[in-house]
Amino acid sequence: MKLELEPMREPDLLKTIGKEGPLAQPPQQSQREMINCDRSHRAYDLCSINGPTVVDPKSSTFFLMDPTTSSPQPIVEKIKPYPRKWEDFPMARIPEVTIMSGPLSPKCEVQHDSHSVVFSAGGYTGNVFHEFNDGFIPLLITINTIHQNQDVILVVSKARDWWVNKYKDLLNVFSKHPIVSLENDTSTHCFPSATLGLISYSFMTSMPNSSQTLLQLRGLLDKAFGHGARHNPKGEPRRPHLVFLSRPRGIGREILNEHEAKQVAEEIGFNVISFEPTGNTSLHQVYALLNSSHAMVGMHGAALTHLLFLRPGSVFVQVTPLGTNWVGKMCYGEPARAMGLEYMEYKIDVEESSLTEKYDKNDMVIKDPGGFQAKKWSFDVMKIYLKEQNVRLDLDRFREHMKEAYEKAKVFMDRNG
Repeated sequence: MKLELEPMREPDLLKTIGKEGPLAQPPQQSQREMINCDRSHRAYDLCSINGPTVVDPKSSTFFLMDPTTSSPQPIVEKIKPYPRKWEDFPMARIPEVTIMSGPLSPKCEVQHDSHSVVFSAGGYTGNVFHEFNDGFIPLLITINTIHQNQDVILVVSKARDWWVNKYKDLLNVFSKHPIVSLENDTSTHCFPSATLGLISYSFMTSMPNSSQTLLQLRGLLDKAFGHGARHNPKGEPRRPHLVFLSRPRGIGREILNEHEAKQVAEEIGFNVISFEPTGNTSLHQVYALLNSSHAMVGMHGAALTHLLFLRPGSVFVQVTPLGTNWVGKMCYGEPARAMGLEYMEYKIDVEESSLTEKYDKNDMVIKDPGGFQAKKWSFDVMKIYLKEQNVRLDLDRFREHMKEAYEKAKVFMDRNG
């Protein structure tokens, strides 16, 4: 089964590719036309080999096979296929791959009829936000943009066993073929063409057509982890299910009075389900829980990425600590709206932040977080607001937010079960 995706706007690199796809090559195409790299984007580089390609996993080299036009000097391009090129720390962990023209290339040992898409599962992989923001969402955009309705094979560097096992069902939805691992495979593989790198617009695709992308991804998650099953409520009307995301102790942004906050939600009418996802939590379990819920609330953090598992129309409440308004909006607020969720935000007041115990009320850290950050999200700034800060919710304020969330969740439950 081919992945049925809607076409999206093409980057400049693709304007020279014929509408029939990467294999539609004009006669006498030069090596430079067949090997093309676009390095104009802040977040990513994107290279294409628009002709028969052989990859040698041992050297992570992609060869243009038997170019139709000889060149005095072979063409050599290098790329790190991970869409975060402005940031040195993760890019230092991404292996570089090489693209090279002939005339000589390794002998083909495994022949494929499908096009290859090449990317890295390194960098910040291990954090669920980055696994989707820097991985699966850019992969979906890239397949949408370049390989419209075409079968593809995923060629992955840094495809560690835990990542493959965790996401194997989702990978199988993107491609019916086993992935080719650059570190673990020893055979040379041949493809009709290759796309190296992933198109990314950063922050969960905050772009004009992000709703299209995220709703498509939601459909793929349903195929991978829900087996296409529709929610089928049983029995009489019941209390709306509220998933309350908890954070591990000692890592920052902990809700210090979480137990009392859950009691407030129960008193209002929610059936509260506590959930603290870990790297070992089954995605089938996550999907089953959130797909059958009516609301989710949680502190700003990577675990909120699980909003992708919520049904459109359900309620999502993000608790945003001091100094995280803009990053909360970009990472989760706008994507939630794009997915059709009923998005609510609980912005904490200064008195609810534990930073008041460390900094004077007139300190810029407290008085003017935006000015203190000076529009630069540095490591030191991140450490203060994301690592050093905990929150004690004003339960009266929180109750009012939960009342509104309950009314919306009840409407959603009555309509959708």
